[in-house]
Amino acid sequence: MAIYNNRKLKDLLADIPEIPEKHTRKKKRPKELAFVDEPNCTGCEVCIPFCPVDCIEVEPAENWPDRPIPPVRIRYDECIGCVICVRVCTKLAWDAIVMRPTEELEEELGIVIGDKFTG
Repeated sequence: MAIYNNRKLKDLLADIPEIPEKHTRKKKRPKELAFVDEPNCTGCEVCIPFCPVDCIEVEPAENWPDRPIPPVRIRYDECIGCVICVRVCTKLAWDAIVMRPTEELEEELGIVIGDKFTG
């Protein structure tokens, strides 16, 4: 029985990537960016260690006084659009992260995403 359960677990996690080496910086402007659907985010933080550029962080608790655990957020100017966090969230959490067109987010949020991270 343990072998069956172990095999089932491996099948379930087959498309979850290894935690990558960190890239340290963005090299080009992505066509899409990761976007957190905040009402769906449980704040579990499972996505954070998988981000190769460390652009996912926990929102400050004071921004979410009605929630015991605040959601995560993406620092858009650092996101490389790799989709790893989306895959991890979909498999291990709640589908709280989706990819959205960069131009759409720029217009909606009033931001500009460049080719390189300048922070």
